[in-house]
Amino acid sequence: MIKRLRIQSGLQGTIHTPPDKSIAHRAAMFAALANGISTIQNYAQAADPQTTLKVIEQLGVLVERNGTSVRIHGKGRDALQEPSSAIDCENSGTTMRLMTGILSGAGIGCTMIGDASLSKRPMKRVMDPLALMGANIEAREGSYPPLVLHRNEGLKAIDFRLPIASAQLKSCILLAGLFCEEEVQVYEGVRSRNHTEVLLELPEEILDDGTRVIRSSRRHSVPVQNYAVPGDFSSAAFWLVAGSIMKEGEIRILNVGLNPTRDAALRVLKRMGADVRVERQSQAGAEVVADLSVRPTRLKATSLTEEEVAVAIDEIPVLSLAMAFAEGESMIRGAAELRVKECDRLEAMAVILRDMGIEVEEYPDGMRIVGRPDHRASDVAVDSRHDHRIAMCGAIAALRCDGEVTIDGAEHAAVSYPDFWKDLESLQA
Repeated sequence: MIKRLRIQSGLQGTIHTPPDKSIAHRAAMFAALANGISTIQNYAQAADPQTTLKVIEQLGVLVERNGTSVRIHGKGRDALQEPSSAIDCENSGTTMRLMTGILSGAGIGCTMIGDASLSKRPMKRVMDPLALMGANIEAREGSYPPLVLHRNEGLKAIDFRLPIASAQLKSCILLAGLFCEEEVQVYEGVRSRNHTEVLLELPEEILDDGTRVIRSSRRHSVPVQNYAVPGDFSSAAFWLVAGSIMKEGEIRILNVGLNPTRDAALRVLKRMGADVRVERQSQAGAEVVADLSVRPTRLKATSLTEEEVAVAIDEIPVLSLAMAFAEGESMIRGAAELRVKECDRLEAMAVILRDMGIEVEEYPDGMRIVGRPDHRASDVAVDSRHDHRIAMCGAIAALRCDGEVTIDGAEHAAVSYPDFWKDLESLQA
């Protein structure tokens, strides 16, 4: 689908972002491992979390859907059934990486497949530690889906120091650990998003050097998952940047999750001078939620720290747009992970920014952006590269274009934000 946009001034209004994808994925998986019925309210309707529901159904778990509410009938971690056909993770890397840990731990033999995009994403990072635990997994070229998981008689616990800050890698090992008699210990030097630890209530220790140690084993009881999923901060970040770089207006975003391992982009934007207000902050289960409002302002350049890159990896593409219209030179380093997402997001954003007349220097792990605060581009053509975040970045870029922005593959926004284009239209109205 090709979307053509002209946004001549600003945006005004109030919206809800979709439910948090990261939490929805995990809540469904953990409910499948729990003993009892979990009721998850405000479950994400985006494509990826819906894929996770289909996957756990293939494992013999009953899922009842009622609008945005799901009831999951968990029978315990030992009740998962071997699927009768290949498990299709479609476009969801989270589903594949986390379910690889669960299925390996359960000793289930199966084949895991994905769409063309997911089939290009490396899985070796989760295969290697699982192999140390005793899993036998085959992959195309040793790293890429399809993955063939062979039956095993049980994994052994390991102590594993994360080589990169990755919530998916951390979660995969901890989930496999739930099936081990002895305790798995994961050492995390740079903190990544912690939804797995929070939702599973896993024990955690902070060493003298700041390293976190998270533990899991068969002795750990998996709690049922009864709560409402908060709004997705990663989706809200698009509107925070939009509100900061537009000419006029004000955007309010309601009920956004502000987990401290997820909201680094908010802190970065505030450091850049963004006029963002946090209102009606409260606790929703284990997560902090709040309403956010943002108005246009003049931004100043910044550089991201290693810790910020780790917990804002999904928001870096849209943050690069904020940097493009900030005063000064911004730097992003340590973000090589963006090159193996749904597309090479560093290259994709560098192309968009250059087409808009912004000076960009690419590095293997990031980019240098020379901001032009008063610059307005003319016509820009954006190729989404089948990536939902690049498609939405194209829309935000339209706020700084006097001409028309054409987005090829706009429909891919639905992977994480099904109502993105509808919300954009309501804010324009």
